[in-house]
Amino acid sequence: MEDRNLDRLTPREIVAELDKYIVGQKKAKRAVAVALRNRIRRLKLDAEMQEDIAPKNILMIGPTGVGKTEIARRLAKLAGSPFIKVEATKYTEVGYVGRDVESMVRDLMAAGVQMVKQEMQTSVTAEAEKRAEEALLDLLLPGTGKKPKEPKPKGGPVVRPMGAFSINPDNASGPGFMGAAIQVGIPAMFNGDAPALTEGDAAEAPAGENSNLSAAADTAAPAEGENAGAKDNSTREKFRVMLREGKLEDRTVEIVVNQNPQFPAIEMMGGGMEDLESSLSGIAGFFGGNKKKKVVTVARAREILQAEEAEKLIDRDRVSDEARTRVEQTGIIFIDEIDKIAVKGDHGGPDVSREGVQRDILPIVEGATVNTKWGQVNTDHVLFIAAGAFNMSKPSDLIPELQGRFPLRVELDSLGKDDFLRILTEPKNALTKQYTGLLATEGIEIDFTSEAIERLAALAAEVNSRLENIGARRLHTIMETLLEELSFEAPDIAPAKVPITVSYVDEKLAEIVTDQDLGRYIL
Repeated sequence: MEDRNLDRLTPREIVAELDKYIVGQKKAKRAVAVALRNRIRRLKLDAEMQEDIAPKNILMIGPTGVGKTEIARRLAKLAGSPFIKVEATKYTEVGYVGRDVESMVRDLMAAGVQMVKQEMQTSVTAEAEKRAEEALLDLLLPGTGKKPKEPKPKGGPVVRPMGAFSINPDNASGPGFMGAAIQVGIPAMFNGDAPALTEGDAAEAPAGENSNLSAAADTAAPAEGENAGAKDNSTREKFRVMLREGKLEDRTVEIVVNQNPQFPAIEMMGGGMEDLESSLSGIAGFFGGNKKKKVVTVARAREILQAEEAEKLIDRDRVSDEARTRVEQTGIIFIDEIDKIAVKGDHGGPDVSREGVQRDILPIVEGATVNTKWGQVNTDHVLFIAAGAFNMSKPSDLIPELQGRFPLRVELDSLGKDDFLRILTEPKNALTKQYTGLLATEGIEIDFTSEAIERLAALAAEVNSRLENIGARRLHTIMETLLEELSFEAPDIAPAKVPITVSYVDEKLAEIVTDQDLGRYIL
């Protein structure tokens, strides 16, 4: 979490932010707001006390479609914390083929690494764009970006040590003279490619002519190179201007891109897949299997080069360390469908595997160290939020140890007519706005009257009460059924303006709602 959020996110303000996206569920919002605030308070304590304060994990109980997942997702986004959502039914007991429970921690670490990497890449965007521009110019004008070779230093007298000697006259007992022998050589006037002056040439030339000739030899050769370099620089700058003005976007260039080798997904017991994948990637890179030439437009090449340059500019070790700190201190794991692994009474068969999954999840929730390809991650202070409908089982059907690791239990309310009415109108991307935008692409303008929206909310509440309660997801089925015929005929009747009134809603839905047998299959 950013420092600027530590004091700003009071519980009341957290609930206010969640109210913008989730309708109702005040109890659940208050519970997660307090849990998040406690994590913020813990980070302000000294290190010794921080270790003793464990997160207060939350168990959400409520029917499907009432906002359990959305509350957790919005909470993580609000706090800037690494977050993943997993389904408890995807995990298997140790000894069975399938995903092991430790993979949820590895997935959370991967999410944290991606989050930190994006932030660091954003901070080096300007430098990456600059380097990508130079690389593009090198592709468009090969050879112009090379730095001129530095001239070799002019030769001076060659001095070589030959050894040391001492002189002690008459073998006196006192100190003698110490000395060193050196060899002094005369440097050649020209390099090996130029003919050397003979003694006759030197004798015929005037006294100062030899020095003039030497000066001319030193300056004549670079003159042509300087002119060529100036010409190349002028052309390069012209192309730079054209590149910035977007005049070269459609020109094609050939670039060499780095490709991460793709291996088939393999589930392995013991969590060894990450190490195996890392090893195979390293072997492929060693043999050059991750390089590939591609012919792309300048616009696409700029994107590829900017991404590669940004990747080079960031410190991978720093990314891993920062991501590990965020995951361990502020990470959130949302375990959905936890009621599906609850054991109902004393049964055998598949229930044994369900209880085994609970036993495997227990140490992760209690606090364990998990090996990932970014290093070891400790889950002592990761916040776990579990959720389930518990319509076929009860929270007490979970093993007692797992129940104890979720001390906060929150029951979410079923949604009624008023809640559906708010869901259809209040959110930024409400369902009515979504369907209006979709049909507008076909030239069909639809206009929902307030009475029609109220009628849709009442029908959703009525069907949920008579059939299975699926919460706000019932609105999707009703809206699809309402606009199915119009969506099918839209390309043929466009352009048109269709008002959605109460009579239109009753015409399309009344028969299905009144016929319970038909409504059971459609709604």
